Amino acid sequence: MRNMHSKRNILITGANRGLGLGFVQHYLSLGDRVWATYRHDAAPLVRLDDVNCQPLHWDVTGPLHQTEIAKLPYSIDVLINNAGIYGAKNGGQSLQEVTEEALMQVFNVNVVAPVKVVQFLLPRLQRGKATIVNMGSKMGSVNDNSSGGAYAYRASKSALCNVTKSMALDLQKDGIQALCLHPGWVRTDMGGESGLIDVETSIAGLTSVIDRVEDYVPGSFVAYDGVSIPY
Repeated sequence: MRNMHSKRNILITGANRGLGLGFVQHYLSLGDRVWATYRHDAAPLVRLDDVNCQPLHWDVTGPLHQTEIAKLPYSIDVLINNAGIYGAKNGGQSLQEVTEEALMQVFNVNVVAPVKVVQFLLPRLQRGKATIVNMGSKMGSVNDNSSGGAYAYRASKSALCNVTKSMALDLQKDGIQALCLHPGWVRTDMGGESGLIDVETSIAGLTSVIDRVEDYVPGSFVAYDGVSIPY
């Protein structure tokens, strides 16, 4: 468990709304320094008006511009790959209707982008002996799939679990930890108003798991309540 009095450098993707913004607010409340990426709208981050919050304009499906690279910290203690999409709705991910384009779009954002982000930031992560957090979903668990459908989203989150496991094993020698986390069914733009928990509840649980990363087998798939989920 980390020293609760030491400031950390935290980088969070997809950080201008929902769970991402919740992570930002949590770590700022602890006095940590946060680099928060956004694709379109920096306003929610600017409104925080916190000297420890550095917004970064980064669509994670592409490279980070040189002017934004200059804002990055020398070392990163925690990287949270939170940016992600659900993809097509209203039947667009059924077996009959899902398209190659829909599958590849979701896979590119939810799987390819986190790998590319880690590749790019790896020198800074190695300096920080960091924790990598990939935001998964229980919908990616093959064992838990009892309703079918959601082909693009389920497949992407299953792949992200496997990617996380490989990262954990490959980077263990460098002192870098990796976990795939399930936030619960949260009331956000993606989760909808029917979600079972609010952002604050999810973030409190997720950050507790992150602080206890050494309690878990490297590459574990863990829910916000600390319970490991079968792949």
